[in-house]
Amino acid sequence: MAVLGQIRARFAVTTPFAGMRIGCCMHVTAETANLMRTLVAGGAEVALAASNPLSTQDDVAAALATKYGVRVFARAGVDLPTYYRHIGRVIDRRPHLVLDDACDLITTLHATRTDVLRDVRAGCEQTTTGLLRLRAMAKAGALRIPVVAVNSTGTKQLFDNTYGTGQSTIDAIIRTTNTLLAGRTVVVAGYGFCGRGVASRARGLGAAVIVTEIDPTKALDATMNGFPVMPMSKAATQGDVFVTVTGNRDVITGDHIEAMKDGALLLNAGHFDVEIDVRWLDSNAVRANRGVRQHTDEYLLDNGRRVLLLAQGRVANLAAAEGHPPAVMDMTFADQALTAGWLAQRSGELEAGVYDVPDDVDAEVARLKLGSLGVGIDALTDEQAHYLDSWDQGS
Repeated sequence: MAVLGQIRARFAVTTPFAGMRIGCCMHVTAETANLMRTLVAGGAEVALAASNPLSTQDDVAAALATKYGVRVFARAGVDLPTYYRHIGRVIDRRPHLVLDDACDLITTLHATRTDVLRDVRAGCEQTTTGLLRLRAMAKAGALRIPVVAVNSTGTKQLFDNTYGTGQSTIDAIIRTTNTLLAGRTVVVAGYGFCGRGVASRARGLGAAVIVTEIDPTKALDATMNGFPVMPMSKAATQGDVFVTVTGNRDVITGDHIEAMKDGALLLNAGHFDVEIDVRWLDSNAVRANRGVRQHTDEYLLDNGRRVLLLAQGRVANLAAAEGHPPAVMDMTFADQALTAGWLAQRSGELEAGVYDVPDDVDAEVARLKLGSLGVGIDALTDEQAHYLDSWDQGS
């Protein structure tokens, strides 16, 4: 994680977070640990809870707590009440900045811990799912702090969403089921940046790929990229593997599941376990065989067919695989670190709302990444810069 390493060295000198408390709710992985170390190097007092109990790496949590001065409230496999209790412990530290992954920390602050909101100056959100919730809060007038949409930066969408989610989702399928994707039909629900990554990687491994969408522009984009696009009700009868990456609920319902082939494989690469109707499966399956392979549950339906569900319908690329490679998270966490530093300098200047990452922060991350790869690019000449800024020079 060369880019984040450069930022950590810079923060150790400039200490942009001196005297500040930062509360985080994120996947507790080795890559996240490097972001926590960067915040600590910048002078912050850091508290961390897990954004998904199935992705928590207990050895990483222990190392952060015992070696790197981070207050960690996370353990692999905890139940839902414990999950929210851990988020509450982070909020108990009365953070000045919050870094969130899917918005559970920020929504808890606004729903049940409003007593702490007066201490919170700003926040960052790094997922599509979280931004959907934040924009809904802002639209309803419920958001009371400024939050920067780290997920919307070019470097994050390109590296993390497209390349990271694409590779790690395919990794989860192969690692848990040893499925040969060549010759299979993979249905990808959602053709945003994450869906694009999953679809392209599946096609690269020889799968036939079908896309389902609700957005006509994205559906047209998928069509022009050579993917058949159809409603899920039609795709359900054709697919062998189903991947949801929408950030919405009820993308695959009981009606869809009943129409699927015997042995269909279901997994979710969105954040929450509501994209696939897992509750319908638990209530309507004749029998559930848990753990037929690691992170794989088999459900026998009353029509005699079986479906396989990965990672309990949770984010499979993290729960059933190792998540994004460090080279990917290097970019995302560099965006997070520099954006947090930018917010630390603007305490009290921003009104409540959802903000984009400043263009110069995004460009700085890309520049540092190119430098770490040994890649050089051209620079504008004075004449070129003037031409781009002018309006009176035509053909």
